[in-house]
Amino acid sequence: MDKGIAISFIISTYNWPEALELSLHSISHQTILPSEIIIADDGSDKRTETVIQKFASQTSIPVFHMWHEDNGFRKAIILNKAIQKARYDYIIQIDGDIIVDKHFIEDHLNAMEEGCFIRGTRANLSASMSTDILAKKKISFNHKIKLIAKQMPNALRLPLSIASLCTRKEQSGKKVKGCNMSFWRKDLLAVNGYNSLLQGWGHEDEELSWRLVNNGISKKIIKFSAIAYHIYHKQLPRTQEPSHCIILQRIIQEKTTWTNEGITSKITPL
Repeated sequence: MDKGIAISFIISTYNWPEALELSLHSISHQTILPSEIIIADDGSDKRTETVIQKFASQTSIPVFHMWHEDNGFRKAIILNKAIQKARYDYIIQIDGDIIVDKHFIEDHLNAMEEGCFIRGTRANLSASMSTDILAKKKISFNHKIKLIAKQMPNALRLPLSIASLCTRKEQSGKKVKGCNMSFWRKDLLAVNGYNSLLQGWGHEDEELSWRLVNNGISKKIIKFSAIAYHIYHKQLPRTQEPSHCIILQRIIQEKTTWTNEGITSKITPL
């Protein structure tokens, strides 16, 4: 595996600058740094811009802020703009409420493989610990970490020789979360990226994953590596989930690979 490959690192965010600040600093402490960082901002206010500008002034990594007007949950649209902006062949993607272990990029590169996209896991921090780390601006944790029940395996990083034994491939797009994924950019372009019709919370990452699988790209599941800590927050409204599930089922049944409302789309926001 060539660890010298250039990486475009995409972070999606919306109006939580305190969490984004920790996420960005965790990226700057990686054993292998990305070649660029692209923030896919779904309409945050000026507080987020201030955090990004401050971080950009303190790092040698090129930082790009992709933003559009706040008109509801339109994460798929802004992620497509970030993918368009990406200059490099391999993309690693997280959400702005994720703090990554210092080996995160290294682990994704170890798992990187032609014909595959990577699906990692996340360790959900408890509400009390999330409050503490936001107040103290912590990006590294010890054995006293507090997680939501049964999450400890997701916070355990094992040596590559052991973790690789738990790696498996599936021809399925299910159980995917965009907070810990990586792709070949060419594979995302081949299916036209995210489906911009999925506006509102729910399944935009899974819908994309199914189209990748339908197009011959395997989902590669990694465990005990690429550790990602999820800062606790209340669940977002899920009013659009039923309609998104209908779209998702159609993608699965019809083995669809392409969305007309993706990276090249000129969709008018709802």
